[in-house]
Amino acid sequence: MHVTRQTPEISKNFTEKMSDEKEGNETEHINLKVLGQDNAVVQFKIKKHTFLRKLMNAYCDRAGLSMQVVRFRFDGQPINENDTPASLEMEEGDTIEVYQQQTGGSNNQQLYINNTI
Repeated sequence: MHVTRQTPEISKNFTEKMSDEKEGNETEHINLKVLGQDNAVVQFKIKKHTFLRKLMNAYCDRAGLSMQVVRFRFDGQPINENDTPASLEMEEGDTIEVYQQQTGGSNNQQLYINNTI
């Protein structure tokens, strides 16, 4: 039987490595808020390299909306389905805004309103 004795330095390095790995796993996820037009907030925990398509679909399912009628924005910029939190440099607790696409209306109405002022 062969027994190897670890020195405190080796044990310390191993513990630090395990600690770093654990911290790396914890920072792999990010908590994001999705703010609807009704000011309701839904929170999601997602991996930093997961396509935001997954979050967008989950939000629409929960809200009973179709992906065809909503738009997602972060810092005023549109979000594409293939974006990730990492690609958009999102940070813990950032907020994504959701807007329902407006349909209908016409520029003629706006011209009429402008002409009556």
